[in-house]
Amino acid sequence: MRIVAGRYRGRRLQVPAGHDVRPSSERSREALFNILESGRLTEGQHAVRGARVLDAFAGSGALGIEALSRGASEVFFLEQAPAALRCLRQNLQGLESSASLHILKEDALNPPPAERPVDILLMDPPYGQGLTARALPALTEKGWLDGDTLAVVESARKELQALPADFQLLDRRTYGRAELSFLMLTKARTA
Repeated sequence: MRIVAGRYRGRRLQVPAGHDVRPSSERSREALFNILESGRLTEGQHAVRGARVLDAFAGSGALGIEALSRGASEVFFLEQAPAALRCLRQNLQGLESSASLHILKEDALNPPPAERPVDILLMDPPYGQGLTARALPALTEKGWLDGDTLAVVESARKELQALPADFQLLDRRTYGRAELSFLMLTKARTA
């Protein structure tokens, strides 16, 4: 598996052995970031350059590193599985970047409080376990998301038919078995 574009284009990434981590395919990652960079969902603005990004269920870190490669200014990697954390740390080694990188050994279903919301949430939880419907409200409650955060969720095709409460669907694309859903919070978080 490799980084698709940007500063680290072509860089190989380590992936944990086994079936616990299923990284996003290069095809779906390329499509996801082309949509973000086109500005179609963000009033013509390049969504990634200078953005604060949360890669929840980070696994190998492929989504967050792709965001970093394309100009994100700060990336948080939220992962708790030991094997995935080892690969994530390996994948981040040697990256020369002025961006702030943070590895949080935490559960996306019970995340730590955020200092402030991120601009983009990238989330690729294990398929078929209903984790999106539980993680989005938890991340919102802990201050990671607000009405300006663009949330991108990769799921199995047709897995995310019912959207979590308070989220609206901006766009949905299918790539093989994977489906990308672009969401935004519809109402402000109450303190």
